[in-house]
Amino acid sequence: MADSSGSNPQSPGFTEKLKSWLYWSWTYICTLWFAMVLTMVYVLRSPLKLQETVNAASVFLNTLTPKFYVALTGTSSLISGLILIFEWWYFRKYGTSFIEQVSVSHLRPLLGGVENSSSAGLFSSVNGDTEPRTNVAECKVWRNPLNLFRGAEYSRYTWVTGKEPLTYYDMNLSAQDHQTFFLGDTQQLRPEDSVMQKAWRERNPQARIRAAYQAIELNRECAAAYVLLAEEEATTITEAERLFKQALKSAGKDTNLVVYIKRRLAMCARKLGRIKEAVKMMRDLMKEFPLLGMLNIHENLLEALLELQAYADVQAVLAKYDDISLPKSATICYTSALLKARAVSDKFSPEAASRRGLSTAEMNAVEAIHRAVEFNPHVPKYLLEMKSLILPPEHILKRGDSEAVAYAFFHLQHWKRAEGALNLLHCTWEGTFRIIPYPLEKGHLFYPYPGCTETADRELLPSFHEVSVYPKKELPFFILFTAGLCSFCAMLAMLTHQFPELMGVFVKAPLLGIKCNTNTDCAT
Repeated sequence: MADSSGSNPQSPGFTEKLKSWLYWSWTYICTLWFAMVLTMVYVLRSPLKLQETVNAASVFLNTLTPKFYVALTGTSSLISGLILIFEWWYFRKYGTSFIEQVSVSHLRPLLGGVENSSSAGLFSSVNGDTEPRTNVAECKVWRNPLNLFRGAEYSRYTWVTGKEPLTYYDMNLSAQDHQTFFLGDTQQLRPEDSVMQKAWRERNPQARIRAAYQAIELNRECAAAYVLLAEEEATTITEAERLFKQALKSAGKDTNLVVYIKRRLAMCARKLGRIKEAVKMMRDLMKEFPLLGMLNIHENLLEALLELQAYADVQAVLAKYDDISLPKSATICYTSALLKARAVSDKFSPEAASRRGLSTAEMNAVEAIHRAVEFNPHVPKYLLEMKSLILPPEHILKRGDSEAVAYAFFHLQHWKRAEGALNLLHCTWEGTFRIIPYPLEKGHLFYPYPGCTETADRELLPSFHEVSVYPKKELPFFILFTAGLCSFCAMLAMLTHQFPELMGVFVKAPLLGIKCNTNTDCAT
């Protein structure tokens, strides 16, 4: 059976080889065809009356004034400039060339080509399909463990700046999370649960708040309604804490609600300065529900412990969660780097290190920084304040710009508190890219950097934020081509305007050469 299938000329292997051979030979066939056309034109120059055609073209060009050439080159420069501006805007917004995308999407299938895997991978992550070199898990969007409160924090930003810090995609993911987390069993919904199910799906915040009050009218013990009011209507953390406590009284034995509310209460205590109380609440929550590690409550705990400067406790938490068998995050990797950097950064000097070399402790700190940068290369620019921070989104993509924003927003103060830590980071973080193989077919300490982060981050982060892209993309060919064409046409227009006679000679020279080649009496 195997032999017969292998000898069948219609087998997939034979077909692919035939296609690849045709694609390979197509270039040479086109070159040969072009050479034959030129040869035929030269042989048949007399029957085709090329001399008369060239003479007519020469007469026509002689009648044109320099103003015509100025207008022609100026118009060409204007059109190519407009194309350049559009291509640049499209590239900055979507990360690809419009002309290249149209060519790949529409022209290549017509020509019988196969879409490039790298181009396909850019869009496959949006549709949920797997990429050729990227794990689906690496491009999974996660709930931000330290997400802010909409009413008390996000809304204030909108009131002050007039900008929306959250995208519709991000808020829609949160609505799905709330429906799944609070209303998992849809077959036993109570009337107030049905109201809340619709409330989470409302796009208008006021409509969600009205629905929450409607659910409370149906049942004064509707904990999910109090959660929504605490998240969206409360304009201060104190008010949000009061509503969460009311929700906790009504939660009963609903594990999902209890975990969510206790976590938010701990975050309220952290924001109100009761940090030791917040740490205790987080530890109790992790001890009471040890199987809910997917909620990443330990990241809240790490941030609170760093605020207390309880570095021994931070190291103890890292010893448990910075394990090779557990998923990593920017918080885990960069906190580990911070602890090792803190031990040597106060006495670190680049000049002294270059003379005497790095000590063992300094080498460990540098390696920890390289490890963290390889996991998420976007973080250092925010920690070093090379890029401006924005409010973190409610969902993040691990190893993406959204995770970097969320980490730096809460942890920049801890790096600043450790004397010399940011200086050590500044001196060493770019060395990571000399270790990572390029192109990024394989990683050094982690899996290869996923190719879907840019697309997902553009959905999670607001449009006024410039998304950080890694690896840095080179300018597409068509942007460089249109820039060169625009500059060349503009130069021709300027030269034609300044030196009309000289440029006329250059324009007529090629036709004169062709005319002399076809006219035997030209020399005389």
